[in-house]
Amino acid sequence: MHIEVVQAVSAPIQGNSGLWFALRTRSRHEKKAASEIAAKGFCSFLPLVARKQRWSDRIKEVELPLFPGYVFVQTDGSAEKQVSVLRSTGVVGFVGNNGRGTPIPSEQIDSVRNIVEQGVPFTLYPYLHVNQRVRIRGGSLDGVEGLLLAKNSDQSLIVSIDLIQRSVAIRVSGYELEPA
Repeated sequence: MHIEVVQAVSAPIQGNSGLWFALRTRSRHEKKAASEIAAKGFCSFLPLVARKQRWSDRIKEVELPLFPGYVFVQTDGSAEKQVSVLRSTGVVGFVGNNGRGTPIPSEQIDSVRNIVEQGVPFTLYPYLHVNQRVRIRGGSLDGVEGLLLAKNSDQSLIVSIDLIQRSVAIRVSGYELEPA
């Protein structure tokens, strides 16, 4: 399934040196949670995609979360800041051990952000636990890391957020790859 990328909802990254965490949200509250978290001064990230939605009387293009039920936030992980984030509308809790959250490597967030911002066509892909980790060298996706998958002589790169077990796949034929 090909997905047209719209944008990523996020606050500016400059000056924010915290860790990335995944937040579980109530159903269809991702946008509200991301905007409220950003309004509190945190860096939030919600990748959105455009899909055509059909109703009985019309067809409309709508922006939906790439990873439904999840928003990413950058914070230092202190209890005070976590409580502030948890008090945002639609936030259910941090994803990870004991509800305190498990940090996500910033490289994984940066890779997904880079794919979304570059507008590279991609497909949603089931999360994989195995295969070789590679990095793209050169071009607009320089430095993007993921798992390499070869299917019918068509090479795809699987970029995953390990903690929430969600992935996207992009074609990497023509890109130079190196082990990560």
